[in-house]
Order: sequence, then C-alpha cells, then structure tokens
Amino acid sequence: MNKAVLIINLGSPEKPTVLSVWKFLREFLMDWRVIDVPFLLRFILVNLIIIPLRVFNSTKEYKKLWNMYGYSPILYNTRKLNEKLNEKYHNDFTFYYAMRYQKPSLEKVLKEIYNNNPDELIILPLYPQYASASTGSTIEKCNKIINKWWNFPKVRFINHFYDDPTFINCFTSEIKKINYSEYDHILFSYHGLPERHVDKTYSDKTLCKDHSCEKGISDDNKYCYKAMCYETTSLIAKSLDLKKKQYSVTFQSRLDNKWLKPFTDEVLDSMVTKNKKKLLVVSPAFVSDCLETSIEIQDTYKKDFINNGGLELKLVQSLNTSDNWVKSIISIINK
Repeated sequence: MNKAVLIINLGSPEKPTVLSVWKFLREFLMDWRVIDVPFLLRFILVNLIIIPLRVFNSTKEYKKLWNMYGYSPILYNTRKLNEKLNEKYHNDFTFYYAMRYQKPSLEKVLKEIYNNNPDELIILPLYPQYASASTGSTIEKCNKIINKWWNFPKVRFINHFYDDPTFINCFTSEIKKINYSEYDHILFSYHGLPERHVDKTYSDKTLCKDHSCEKGISDDNKYCYKAMCYETTSLIAKSLDLKKKQYSVTFQSRLDNKWLKPFTDEVLDSMVTKNKKKLLVVSPAFVSDCLETSIEIQDTYKKDFINNGGLELKLVQSLNTSDNWVKSIISIINK
C-alpha cells in the first residue's frame, strides 16, 4: 500500500531581506484565520499599517537568525527531519514536507503527491496544540487544494498531538539533558493568541475564562488552545515529577494586551523580584527552533532578564531532528 505523509510547518522568508520578509508577512497576515476581520479591513491593516510599521524591524530580527544559524532553522530542520523519516521508514511511507506560507508551497508539494498516486495521504501539521490560526489554517488550505483533485485517495488529518506520550517524552528527554533541578524556576512559554481566538472555540458563546482551562482538558474545552497548552505542561511536569510551585505557564509574541495571559516578558520581569534568578525556559509549542525561540527567547528575553538582575536564562533546545522526535512522528501517524 502506497502511503504518503505530508509534514507541514509554518514557513519562513526565503532570505533575510525586506522584500522576502514583506512577502512572508503579507501571505501570513492576510490569512483570515490569523487576522479574523473582514477582508477589506484586513487588507488595509496588513498592507497599509502593520507591514509598513513592522517589516524593517522584522527583517533585522531575521538577519539575527541567519547570522546565528547561517540559514532559516525552521526550513532547514523540517527538510532534514523529512530526510531522516524517509531514510528510516521508506518501506512503510513516503514522506513529503511543505510550508503553510512561502516555499516549498502546499500547492507544489500536494501536486507532487497527487502525481505519485498514493492510496492514502496522512497530513500532519507540526503544531502540537490545535489553534485555528495554525492547524486550522493549514487544514483549510490543504482541503482547498485537494478538493480540486479528480481522484481522491484516503485522506487523514492529524489536528493535534500535545498529549501523545511519545511527544511528551521528546520534550522530557530534552529537559533531562540539563540539570534542571539547579534552576530556580522552569518557564513553559507558548506562542500567544488573541483572546478572541480561544473565545471562538466555544459554540455556546461563553468565554475561555469561564472554563477553567488552567486546570487542563475537559469535554467542553478540548479544542481550546489555552487548555491544550496547560495540559501539555502538566504532562511534562508530571513526567519530571515537578511540583506546581516549580514551574509556570506563559504566552509570548503578543501584539497587544488582549492576547493570552500571563505574558512571558512580564513574568520574566517579576522573577527577579521573587529572587528567582536562574531560569530554564521550555517552548513545547515549537517542534523546531525558529525566530520565536532563538531570537525572542534566547536573545531578547535573555538580555532583558540579565539586565534586570537575573543571572541565567537557558532555553531548552527544541525537537528539531532528534531521533526521539522521528520515532514520535511514526507513533503519531500510526494511531
């Protein structure tokens, strides 16, 4: 049986130039699931306000990333991950990779898959926790392309894997490579979202804050990104035998104050006043190191923390192309 597996990551500018960053931001921010306002308003906001105000600073950040690695880590790691999967499991699956935004594009890669005539197609967006702006957007885009096909193989989407034991073990293993007991506190930092995005999860018009998402997953909040983040943290903490006072959950990359709280940068500021000056940061929303981990946490937040009186801020490496992560993907797609 010819089984194709498509792994999909967010994407990146091709180069750290203003033009490449402009193209990436325009495609990303014009996605209605990312900025969920009517098209005309979104067009004006993105093209006349947000990108002109952000593109030069964003380009500087991407240049830092390229200077650190020599390339885009999210592109490089996803490609290498795909190669390792094909090397180890080519008898069972044919793996492909694409980016939701920019290259390699979903249109191009899905066309290649179609031409290879698979019996089954498994699509795995590489976002552990479901969010409409990431996983939802990726699934919608794939469906738009696949719906134009003449022949339909069996198609299966995997919309989250935050609670998969092998995924939890991947991050646990990375943390265990560090003597984490030497740190004053462990911060689990997730990518932020506008509060209205998680509020839309609930069809009964209630709000996220009404559902005790900090306590984990229940039947009514099982699609809530915030609840999944807290559940991910709880599972990792349990596997490390951490007590609740030893760790916190925060959200980074906010654009305004109406995003998920608590904010990572504000919590970092408060740690010094609590005499917690050696911090370990884990980012279980990112399976590949990227701008948010390597620059936002490891550069910007770290400098601010040290300048405010902190002694050490160490980021736990993401899964990237680790052997454990390769095995985990096989476990996830075989469920």
